[in-house]
Amino acid sequence: MSYFKKLLDLLKIERDEDRNSYLKLTETSSVADRRANGITWYPIAIRGTEPSRGDYLSVEVERTTHQDVVHQFRFGVPAVLFSNHDPKKDRLEGTISYQGGNRLKITLFTDELPEWAHAGKLGVELLFDNNSYDEMQNALKQATLLREKPEGRLINILTGDNPPLFTDDKEYPGLTGLNDSQQSAVRKILCAQDLAVVHGPPGTGKTTTLVQAIKALIAQNKEQILVVAPSNTAVDLLSEKLSNEGLNVLRIGNPARVSAKLTSLTLDSKMAEHSYVKDVKKLKKQASEYKNMAHKYKRSFGKAERDQRKALFDEAHKIMREVDKIEQFIIDDLVAKAQVVTATLVGSNHYTVRNVKFGTVVIDEAGQALEPAIWIPILKAQKVVMAGDHFQLAPTIKSNEAAREGLSTTLLEKSVGLHPEAVTLLDVQYRMNKTIMGFSSKEFYGNRLKAHQSVANQLLFPADLPLTFVDTAGCGFDEKQEGTSSTNPEEAVFLVKHLTQLLAVELGSFFAISPTIAVISPYKEQIRMLKELVANSEELQYYGDNITVNTIDSFQGQERDVVYISMVRSNTSGDIGFLADIRRMNVAMTRAKKKLVVIGDSSTLGNFPFYKDFIAYAEAAGGYKSAWEYMNL
Repeated sequence: MSYFKKLLDLLKIERDEDRNSYLKLTETSSVADRRANGITWYPIAIRGTEPSRGDYLSVEVERTTHQDVVHQFRFGVPAVLFSNHDPKKDRLEGTISYQGGNRLKITLFTDELPEWAHAGKLGVELLFDNNSYDEMQNALKQATLLREKPEGRLINILTGDNPPLFTDDKEYPGLTGLNDSQQSAVRKILCAQDLAVVHGPPGTGKTTTLVQAIKALIAQNKEQILVVAPSNTAVDLLSEKLSNEGLNVLRIGNPARVSAKLTSLTLDSKMAEHSYVKDVKKLKKQASEYKNMAHKYKRSFGKAERDQRKALFDEAHKIMREVDKIEQFIIDDLVAKAQVVTATLVGSNHYTVRNVKFGTVVIDEAGQALEPAIWIPILKAQKVVMAGDHFQLAPTIKSNEAAREGLSTTLLEKSVGLHPEAVTLLDVQYRMNKTIMGFSSKEFYGNRLKAHQSVANQLLFPADLPLTFVDTAGCGFDEKQEGTSSTNPEEAVFLVKHLTQLLAVELGSFFAISPTIAVISPYKEQIRMLKELVANSEELQYYGDNITVNTIDSFQGQERDVVYISMVRSNTSGDIGFLADIRRMNVAMTRAKKKLVVIGDSSTLGNFPFYKDFIAYAEAAGGYKSAWEYMNL
């Protein structure tokens, strides 16, 4: 089976699974359930409307209750405005064009609001995102066709048919502030003709390296660069850092982190400052006036009134076509002047840059990028730079079958295996005490990681142990099933008690400012239990927001002074479930700067080689403790 045919088949399996999950959620659940699942805002109020591109209408809405409920609304996803009076009949489809706080804008496929939209009881609901799957599918089909043509050279390198090429390695001035491996990575990127890979383990300054490489590429080649990542958060971070370096950055899409700095980089913000925008506003106002005049004609009117109404609408549409032309000119002007365009993977094919080609495309967090999605920006590139770590979290995949058949293997991982000559490992980390780092370095990075002297011996307090494994074997802390999740109530209580003792006894006399603390577990039900215990602990209230309790996935890219991990699994059969995903555990163990405490049952965990090695490593470092040692404290 051909390379892209297999990917297309796997993408179809994933799409079907995703769609079935969506339909299951929406077809049988109440509006309250859908709101709780983050796919519905209800009730909402309309705060404003204005004509949009084409014969579309942009409507700004605000959710008026349940404002603390986490939601999935984001730029570019399809959604529907509906009336809860008759949600199957009273509905208008559109696309989210902005989301910030408790407000969003939805561009509706209509030029005027129907009567039911003025009667209240309104909501906005996400539709199944066919658009993202369509973009991925089209990219794979396009790659299939290009593979046989001269312009398909990069595709053939990435699929393993050809080797990447490099010019002679030259010294590049201006890389002060970077360590040797970071400088090597920048030089590799500069001399790569088609592919370079930056392998950045936790805390090694991957983002800093990428920013300097992008600056160097622009200085060297005077080229425009497309910078993408799977998540809005990663795109935002790079956009802000690149802008801080004095580069002209255009952020396509809607930032997840709504700050004045980021907002000023967006297309909407830059359009609002363009010299031609006064003409657009004037014309939009005229179009609105014509439409308002047309709406004054009631339904019971004769031929003359009907003709007049049509003439007014025609004039409004004619004006809006002129608006489209001016706006397109403004967009083209802004895109052409940008040194760096930033977007998510799917957002990189936004209509504003759909036909734009780039000398270099830089893909950050490539280890979390679903392969069909990563081909969308690659098809715009002559050269691609991938950065990430395939030993951390993989992309989220809904279908177990698709994951098992290969969709969980990223293009980053494939490229590292196929083209080691294109890879530079960043080998100095600036986050962890060397003992915390050591196990991860040994298991994942061939013992090549070094701790920078500024962090190598950092401790929470003098003579502290940076790494502790607390063994609960024989304590009777048995796991329990909670639906599809696992919990270990006794282990959760023990963890909170251990943390409380650490803060009260050990830290009381050492710190005026309390350390940042993460309490992590792979299991959502255990997290729920731990959150409750921490919230109800009088002693821990003092530390307030300094203690964060959440799943491993939510901590990717973050760090804390102290990290506690509750492993949960404790059973006689030695079953460890998805703890077997050691990449996830690599993320958990490498969040800690000064102290890592792992609490688990060695008799269960020790059946798995990775955890057996970890327990032996902790013991060799003097950090093995039995939970019995703490039981009577």
